[in-house]
Amino acid sequence: MGTSYSVTLPGADPGEEGSVSAAVRAELELVDARMSTYREDSELSRFNRHASSEPFPLSEETHAVLAAAEAVSALTGGAFDVTVAPLVDAWGFGPRKRSEPPARADLERLRGHVGWQRLSVGASDASATKKAPQLQCDLSAIAKGYAVDRVSDTLARLGFADYLVEVGGEVRAGGRNAEGQLWRLGVERPDESGRLVQRILNVSDIAVATSGDYRNFREAEGGRLIHVLDPRTGRPAETRVASATVLDPSAMRADALATAMLVLGEAKGIELADRENFEVLLLVREPEGRVREAPSARFRARMSH
Repeated sequence: MGTSYSVTLPGADPGEEGSVSAAVRAELELVDARMSTYREDSELSRFNRHASSEPFPLSEETHAVLAAAEAVSALTGGAFDVTVAPLVDAWGFGPRKRSEPPARADLERLRGHVGWQRLSVGASDASATKKAPQLQCDLSAIAKGYAVDRVSDTLARLGFADYLVEVGGEVRAGGRNAEGQLWRLGVERPDESGRLVQRILNVSDIAVATSGDYRNFREAEGGRLIHVLDPRTGRPAETRVASATVLDPSAMRADALATAMLVLGEAKGIELADRENFEVLLLVREPEGRVREAPSARFRARMSH
């Protein structure tokens, strides 16, 4: 998936390392083989080349991720949308790198091929149907979370109650750390100069996902272009939200919601979080340069404990 991963098992027997590592790698390889946009032989790449309105048969794994993506798209009014693949490529944030922003005419043409409602995910079978043959999907904002869930569930099946799984910054924690305490996770302060911690979270049996504007971006005439696109405009999201952190039992859903929160912005993002009882922390850039915390009601409850 073009990123790194780590697994921490405080209660593991050193003799188990080989077999556990093999099980973890098998899960990550499965997700990569299904959902990579960098591999021409991946299931997702084959689906993207499927320029037809005939149903495309999917594996159980890819179908589950597309169904989850559809649910988050509906919930967020399209702020999260996996059909943005053509726009991701056009802006140079996909496998094909480019430095120049797309021409306005090209952007308008590509926007005509984007829209989560143009993708129908099978409700009774593992398939997906394109309502527009040119439709293409990019699962980068949800597949890492899905991989975290698969690895975590595999570790639980192997008998590990205590674990910390991280893939590309998305995390799921189970049980306790080596000291028998809650896992301590840092919410990073938006700062390109170094790894600074804004807040420490003490967590167990939950996933934490963060989407931010301070690692993957490009400077261009007119300002900073971040890698998170607003599917509704076809352009990089223009928001004062520097990062969005979501806590949820599902790393897959937390991953997708963190991206959506960055696109929605502070007011609409917190409104959605409070309506749906999501645990969300937004870090908002103020005009004078400082960063302000904007927590949802459920996150504020965590802070008060």
